[in-house]
Amino acid sequence: MAFNIFPDLFSYNEHSNHQLALLLQRKAGELPEKIHLLFSHILNAHQVWNSRIQRDQPPFGIWDFRTVEEYAEINRRNHLHSQNVLAKFTDLEASIRYVNTRGQEFSKIVKDILFHVINHSTYHRGQIALLLRQHGETPLVSDYIHFK
Repeated sequence: MAFNIFPDLFSYNEHSNHQLALLLQRKAGELPEKIHLLFSHILNAHQVWNSRIQRDQPPFGIWDFRTVEEYAEINRRNHLHSQNVLAKFTDLEASIRYVNTRGQEFSKIVKDILFHVINHSTYHRGQIALLLRQHGETPLVSDYIHFK
């Protein structure tokens, strides 16, 4: 059986998102809307991909705004949902069919979707770090190696 790094990557993702949620809560009302839109997008996209893997209907759109007060709880639920996905899908090579937000049908492999969730979150946290720095804030250290 191949080494499965996904539980560790999802723990890293949950930790990084949680730290960012706490920072954004402390700075509520002080930071530009774009930062909150990007963080909402991270949380929403994670939930949408989990829903697609489990063949559930995504509860909302990937660009919907979430409130600062919701961030930590949504992140926690996303992490638990991902843990359930990892427990349920012992064959990470399985193919999942889904329909995207434009109504287009796709088929992707579970492990590729899971990696996309991590990579997507990291990418947008990097954008948020740049925006924080541009607004005089010190961004969080969210490198995977720092987490380890």
